[in-house]
Amino acid sequence: MVTDRGPNGEPKVNGEKRRTFPVPEFAPAIVRVAVRDGKARIVRSIPLKKSDGTPITGLSNQAGHDETPYTWDGLTRLSYDPNGLDTEDVVTDGHDGFWLVDEYSPSLVHVAGDGRVKARYVPKGLGLTGAGYPVHETLPAVFATRQQNRGIEALGISPAERALYLAVQSPLANPDKATGKASSVARILRVDLRTGRPTGEWAYKMEDVATFDPAAEQGDMKISALTVLRPGRLLLQERTDAVSRLYTVDLRKATDLLGGVHDDPATTPSLEAALPADVTVAAKSLAVDLAAIDGLPGKIEGVAVLDPKTIAVANDNDFGLGTFGPDGRLVDSGVTSRILTIRLPRPLR
Repeated sequence: MVTDRGPNGEPKVNGEKRRTFPVPEFAPAIVRVAVRDGKARIVRSIPLKKSDGTPITGLSNQAGHDETPYTWDGLTRLSYDPNGLDTEDVVTDGHDGFWLVDEYSPSLVHVAGDGRVKARYVPKGLGLTGAGYPVHETLPAVFATRQQNRGIEALGISPAERALYLAVQSPLANPDKATGKASSVARILRVDLRTGRPTGEWAYKMEDVATFDPAAEQGDMKISALTVLRPGRLLLQERTDAVSRLYTVDLRKATDLLGGVHDDPATTPSLEAALPADVTVAAKSLAVDLAAIDGLPGKIEGVAVLDPKTIAVANDNDFGLGTFGPDGRLVDSGVTSRILTIRLPRPLR
């Protein structure tokens, strides 16, 4: 499993929402978790590090591209950190290392077994400088228009294709934030394991929130997990904080957008604003309605396929971050981290 960027909040100060980091020195970490007799325990923690072995942070990277980081009370600005990662999903690379995805750039990150970042792959033209590890601009430039706090959150590996599949958490803010919030068109990217370069890109139509979760808004729809079932076929999660469902997705007859006009942020209307008639979205069908399972926690963000009829899911409890007292001490939310194993009535295909 992997942590995200660390405890953070979004209080309102002078009418402005500010991104706060109560523990700014927190280093995101890969953790090995053992489950036995109904209890989970961390057996190893691998903090992420720069090339020289010093820990990174989870702080925002760039002024003008990322949210401004503040102290816990939202009153004092913190320094940006070009090494900072907001990690969201993890797979092993088959050679003692890991692949991660990040929400800031957004980016794909290759990490050695000891936690050192070997390479970070970001959108073309991002201009991220000053990092203590190699940074390569290989992803489509349009991915840099991701909504704040809505970068790449889902990652799956396909050993047969020597490829990774990535999904952006929400529609891109392309050309603006209002378009992204109203859109239901997300993007899936396939990347070559050896080069970090994309080899395919597809449009994915998310569900209409009015029928998915009537208590939420379209901008609350998110993609938080995916698994590769076989080449070109994925198990992908759509969710709000309250409702989660898994869909089988077939990319084989969808339009490959890679390198075309929809990778150019200057294209109008954008893919997110108006889906063109000549673009075929990925086919999908409901596989598992997690919302129908009693006792499941909210905010499911991790999904793993253990075998064709068994999955494991995990929630994000945001470090138990509730509110802060006037002395700066955390008032715990009482929400625990949970891992649940679910037996399916029929196998995934």
